[in-house]
Amino acid sequence: MRTKAGPVAVLIKILLALMYGVPLLWIITTSFKSSADVFQSPFLFQPVTDAYSDVIGPQLFAALRQSVLIAVGTTVLVLLIGIPAAYGLARVSGWITSVGLGLLIIFQMLPQTANIIPLFQVFSQWGLLDETIGVIFADTALLTPFAVMLMRPFFRAVPYELEEAASIDGATVPRTFLQIVMPVARNGVATTGTLVFMLAWGEFLYAVHLFLSPGTYPLSALVAQQVGAFGINWPGLMALAVLTSIPILIVYTLSYRLLRDGLTVGAVK
Repeated sequence: MRTKAGPVAVLIKILLALMYGVPLLWIITTSFKSSADVFQSPFLFQPVTDAYSDVIGPQLFAALRQSVLIAVGTTVLVLLIGIPAAYGLARVSGWITSVGLGLLIIFQMLPQTANIIPLFQVFSQWGLLDETIGVIFADTALLTPFAVMLMRPFFRAVPYELEEAASIDGATVPRTFLQIVMPVARNGVATTGTLVFMLAWGEFLYAVHLFLSPGTYPLSALVAQQVGAFGINWPGLMALAVLTSIPILIVYTLSYRLLRDGLTVGAVK
């Protein structure tokens, strides 16, 4: 039975709606203004589409393609590495697990800015600068510890008796993992994949520093080009922000139930 929300809960919801809704409304309305109207008449709203006409073009579609390649490639690579790592840490006990979890925590604590110079030097030697695969590798290294830590509780929740029963029936270890373990833990894997996709989509630092040609920038870095030496093109910046957010908003809307259930189950377990 659903209980009625108290006045404090209602007030918190209203405050959160204002905190997130007002900036969002300002972004959308600014994207439909001219540069002259942004600050001269901030409360006057006479919608124009000049900003969208300026930003929609070949450069935007090229950046969109780069963002899709980076986000999808990073998600696939992170899951290929993270699934067996999370399963191993969930099934192995002892000092090996403690060391592995400690290293994952340390890797997550390292600031992203500290990795830029070493990555730049290594990728320059490997010929991966200004290459999409280089940014995918960098994002994979950044997000794999997070993915392993997130998926491990889901694999721990899979009863070991199921694997023992499959082994008694003659199933091999790979078959047991694919047909028994993965279907039970699929909610956690899908939740992790969705979150990794969202994080890779909005990643900015590696994209700016590892791509040498502005024409190869993804959407997250293309937004920064609206900030120039002669000021900020606020309508263009907000228009790009709106257009950049649409794909991730679609992904979030389609996976909302999965994220809600998956994160709740993972937190409880």
